[in-house]
Amino acid sequence: MSGHANKNFSERLGTAAQAKKAMLDKFRARPAADDPAVVAKHEARQALSEAREVRTAEREAARIAQEARETAERSACETAEQEQRVREDAELTQREAALKAARDARYAARKARK
Repeated sequence: MSGHANKNFSERLGTAAQAKKAMLDKFRARPAADDPAVVAKHEARQALSEAREVRTAEREAARIAQEARETAERSACETAEQEQRVREDAELTQREAALKAARDARYAARKARK
């Protein structure tokens, strides 16, 4: 702060003007929008952006395909399980019918003996 207090008003105005001029020169030193380097940089950024979008779309398509495969696999498993249950139910029904027929035969034989 002591260095600031020793400067007079005109020195401070000059320093501020120099700072503004330096900022303006820096701004003016930027290449124009139609400069080949700027155009090339913009095209490179655009190409990267498009490539990124393509990769994103490919990942999304792969994810959707994977979900479809998983759904098909689950459906196939569920169908196989249902078929297995139907076969087991049919076998159980046949065994019960055979047991009932054997029981009825024994009952009929017992009645015939009397």
